[in-house]
Amino acid sequence: MVEPTIYEISSNGRVGFRFPESDVPRVDLPDRLKRSDLPFPEVSEVDVVRHFTHLSTLNYSIDKGFYPLGSCTMKYNPKVNEAAARIPGFSATHPLQPIETVQGNLALMYGLQEFLKEISGFAAVTLQPSAGAQGEFVGVKIIKAYHQSRADEKRTRILVPDSAHGTNPATSSMTGYEVVGVPSDARGNVDLASLRDICDETIAGLMLTNPNTLGLFDENVLEVIEIVHQVGGLVYGDGANLNALLGIARPGDLGFDVMHFNLHKTFSTPHGGGGPGSGPVAVTQKLADFLPAPIIGIVEEATEDVPPLYGFITPPKTIGRVKAFHGQFGVLVRAYTYIRMHGPDGLRKIAEHAVLNSNYLLSLLRHRYTLPYDRTYMHEFVLEGVWADAPDVQALDIAKRLMDYNFHPPTNYFPLIVREALMIEPTETESKQELDAFATAMLKIADEAHSTPALLKEAPHNTPIGRLDEVKAAKELVLCCWLPEQE
Repeated sequence: MVEPTIYEISSNGRVGFRFPESDVPRVDLPDRLKRSDLPFPEVSEVDVVRHFTHLSTLNYSIDKGFYPLGSCTMKYNPKVNEAAARIPGFSATHPLQPIETVQGNLALMYGLQEFLKEISGFAAVTLQPSAGAQGEFVGVKIIKAYHQSRADEKRTRILVPDSAHGTNPATSSMTGYEVVGVPSDARGNVDLASLRDICDETIAGLMLTNPNTLGLFDENVLEVIEIVHQVGGLVYGDGANLNALLGIARPGDLGFDVMHFNLHKTFSTPHGGGGPGSGPVAVTQKLADFLPAPIIGIVEEATEDVPPLYGFITPPKTIGRVKAFHGQFGVLVRAYTYIRMHGPDGLRKIAEHAVLNSNYLLSLLRHRYTLPYDRTYMHEFVLEGVWADAPDVQALDIAKRLMDYNFHPPTNYFPLIVREALMIEPTETESKQELDAFATAMLKIADEAHSTPALLKEAPHNTPIGRLDEVKAAKELVLCCWLPEQE
């Protein structure tokens, strides 16, 4: 049953709010700026509160349940992060204030840059990019600027493994490079023989997701990086899966040249639905001069009686500004708080528990679902959502049926190199009890796929809206649930 909209519960004469009398003279607008009628609902305050509170309970969120979205790291967001972001000195400042009046804000941003450098093993960081995809774009732009600064115009191609994040090819193409795919080997690593065959002096760089979207740490990562470096290319690290490495391995130490972070994933700030996000970029010393401007630095050193003065610094070969002002500040505050709360030992435990949860959950499911790569996984794993003896059932049907068990579905059909992929990431924040409950639901669905496949094909059954035609929904968007009747 579809709940009535706020318009449908409207009743003539019902009022929830009255504006005070105007204290300025009335101005009669020209007719061309007027509308004869505005179809606003007439409802009381309690009508509005109850209506929208009810709607909010229909939304699935990380505060309501487990979000096993592989590649997306939808971990729980501690409420202390929100409290910090709402401190008036952070939430009520303006980016155009004089730097002398926002020294606390700039000190936090400078400290976050330093934390990210230490965590990743890189020499310099910009906080400007407002999302992971924009961070990718900035990273590849820096690679291009580096080659151009050396008059190395022959480099026209970027390598992208087939186990990389889906945004990597788009990023390379947007930057003007030809995208060249690199296949995986039988163990889910970058295929070294293919990489050697492709690499030559036209290669600008390689975009490497490690751990990759299969949830596997590339066993030959040092050799992969060396092969690219030998032909003069640079290696970009997609840092979206950094949750598996915190405190254990630093990409800069492995030989990566540039990497973006997803602060809204690894460092636990709310994300989804288009924002908010933050995608800082870290680089080696030889690329530091190309970072977007400005970055936060100390413009006057501290003295015995005076603290340092923080301000904005423009790198000498900067690729320019990539975002208005100085970054997604609220997300930066949350990430800084998260890092300070955990400290070095806590960050390492995050990665250890994320990997433990992933492999524990996999151990419960692997005997009923096909595992395409039989290895120890990192923070996530990929199963095949299809059986030879249940040919009518597909990964989408499994995902839809999970909704009847009150679980958000995992990522479907990605990575593309696994047929009917179900990509599952439990994160470190889920308890054993929650993982057991999810596994129980998945095992029941496997039984149903063989005994009563129609249950899956027609799922979900218990949600406010049943199964949608997803292709039609994507092509024919309905963004308004109510329209006034036409006379």
